[in-house]
Amino acid sequence: MSSALNRKFIFLFAAIVAGGLLFSFFRPTTPQAAPAVRFQLLDGRVMEMAELRGKPVLVVFWATTCHSCLKEIPHFSKLYQELSPQGLEIIAVAMPYDRPDHVLAMQQTMKIPYPIAIDIQGEVVRAFGNVPVTPNTFVIDPAGFIVKHHIGLWDMPLLSGLLKSMLI
Repeated sequence: MSSALNRKFIFLFAAIVAGGLLFSFFRPTTPQAAPAVRFQLLDGRVMEMAELRGKPVLVVFWATTCHSCLKEIPHFSKLYQELSPQGLEIIAVAMPYDRPDHVLAMQQTMKIPYPIAIDIQGEVVRAFGNVPVTPNTFVIDPAGFIVKHHIGLWDMPLLSGLLKSMLI
């Protein structure tokens, strides 16, 4: 194979790979309906995803041993206090390996104002695609569709803007 032909082949291959990457990054995605789950709350109440229709919802998977999760709690608390009167709901789902007494202690220590769900059997974790790591957050629009899935710490101004746009 000549070197000119080799270069053309390499260029063509690189263009195909780059085009595929650009398509996968920019392709339109169809929002997926949030799973119809029941949240067993730390205070004993049960909340169903269907009850939250009409509100933007954050479902936050977290753990008491996750330093990033603990770092986000004050930000989520502030967001909840600011936007819950307008309809925002936040449900924090403790991972199945978290002991309920540890979750309760963390709720009290950090004065978490939003509902916390205990997921001992891992049903909610499985319903949301076998959530592997924390923090792991799903943004659900008022129509009940997952519009954003985020792993790791949030850019809080970006999240706040997204949620506010759903409240208008």
